[in-house]
Amino acid sequence: MQKNPIRATVVAALTVCAVTVAAFAPAAAQTPGTIISVRPEPAGWRDAERGAVVEYWTADSAGVPRPASGALFLPAGDAPVTGWPIVAYDHGSSGSGPGCGGQADPELAPFPTHRGAEDALIQRLVDQGYAVVAPDYLGLGRFDTGPHPYLEVASEATATIDLVRAARAAQPELSRTWSVLGISQGGHAALSTAHVQATYAPELDFRGTVAVDAASDVEKVLPFIGPALPDIPVLSAATSFVISILAGLRATHPEADVDSYLTPLGRSLVDSAQTRCLDEIIASVQGLSAADLMVRPLAGLKPQLDAYMTLPASGYDAPILLTMNVTDTIVPSPLHAALVAQLAAGGVDQQVIPGTGAHGTISAEQRAGIDAFLARVNAAPPQR
Repeated sequence: MQKNPIRATVVAALTVCAVTVAAFAPAAAQTPGTIISVRPEPAGWRDAERGAVVEYWTADSAGVPRPASGALFLPAGDAPVTGWPIVAYDHGSSGSGPGCGGQADPELAPFPTHRGAEDALIQRLVDQGYAVVAPDYLGLGRFDTGPHPYLEVASEATATIDLVRAARAAQPELSRTWSVLGISQGGHAALSTAHVQATYAPELDFRGTVAVDAASDVEKVLPFIGPALPDIPVLSAATSFVISILAGLRATHPEADVDSYLTPLGRSLVDSAQTRCLDEIIASVQGLSAADLMVRPLAGLKPQLDAYMTLPASGYDAPILLTMNVTDTIVPSPLHAALVAQLAAGGVDQQVIPGTGAHGTISAEQRAGIDAFLARVNAAPPQR
């Protein structure tokens, strides 16, 4: 699939901007959570009345400061005396290259037909009186910082929390009180965020997590993937996600020697995935099997995969709501069940609302449950 020339031109311009900002920003200004820039958008941008693009500093999994971008949406009217409570919205899988996050630059994101549902969800939260921040994640926004570390617990969390910090610095009307909601990869990001927020951002008042069809426990399946794996349709459909994970793992864990597991074609696809959005990655692997991509099973990568993407099963200090579609074919129900069982064994305060829709969809019952959950966890007086 050919890269969109307009998107390529815009991404090139964003890259120049990113290099310029990173090269000339004083080191002291690169503290995670500090603002690079805030640009208010006109009414109607992403169907919002009050939206803005926020560029800010975050940290990668090695603790190195990196520029990132996201969006901020505010409710209409004046803020309550205690400030607007915040919901951080973590988006689903969108690729590995600049501009693919779709929050700061929605016209560049893949799957434009999905944008309407995402914007409607964000607007629903705004209409309920929440300020919404939506990170692109590291490497997926307006800065080319290398391939996005897809499903990496550490950088998903820092990108989310540091945008909350930057938004509060930009808008004093925002409360210290905040929650996180994510879908698919975003569910994984939301849980990653919930686990580290108490130590990473103790100055904030975290209330709870909503994870919709969270992409969990994939690392338990990946070690079984190798050239001898039968060509099973449901596994073939997941090839694009495997390629994306390997691109992120290779960038963050060079000691894993990911290339030694790949055929020349596999290495080429991982190389190209580093700058592509998900629709392009999916097109590039159509019709290919594990035997086309790998020379040996991924079992040898298990230690690195566990460190890179495993969601902790305990250590959460605020309630969690999981909505899970038992008919999900992207994150199959056994993986959803494993997450619930592990959290239960870890003594986590969790609530589960099942559904029978496609991956990432939210039924009327689940939507009502999300509304009630957010209202309940935010019922205590918010803090400035």
